[in-house]
Amino acid sequence: MALSVVVILLLAVLYESIKVGKVKLFHHALESLPARINKQLIEETDQESADSDLPPVCRTHLRWFLCHFGQSLIHVAQVIIGYFMMLAVMSYNTWIFLGVVLGSAVGYYLAYPLLNSSLEMCRH
Repeated sequence: MALSVVVILLLAVLYESIKVGKVKLFHHALESLPARINKQLIEETDQESADSDLPPVCRTHLRWFLCHFGQSLIHVAQVIIGYFMMLAVMSYNTWIFLGVVLGSAVGYYLAYPLLNSSLEMCRH
């Protein structure tokens, strides 16, 4: 029983860490894109993309697509872990419930300061 509570606690910590990781990844993806992309250049590139290799704007779109795909995979992992925790709580076991609550609290306590520090470093 104690082992299952510890596993559920660690899953809750992982869940909170994944939430922070998603925000960091999204922030990094936004920083990697150019500040302004000329709309006309995008339209011209889309029309000419069949005739040439990947122009710079298409590479930007490809990078954004790959980053979005990675975020989607991370989101799926977060949803799966969330449903596992929900199923564990639905066992109506008090210790399991306390493991989820304590794990979420510990995960929030450990992960969110890391998010704030990394975002502050990116701004400077």
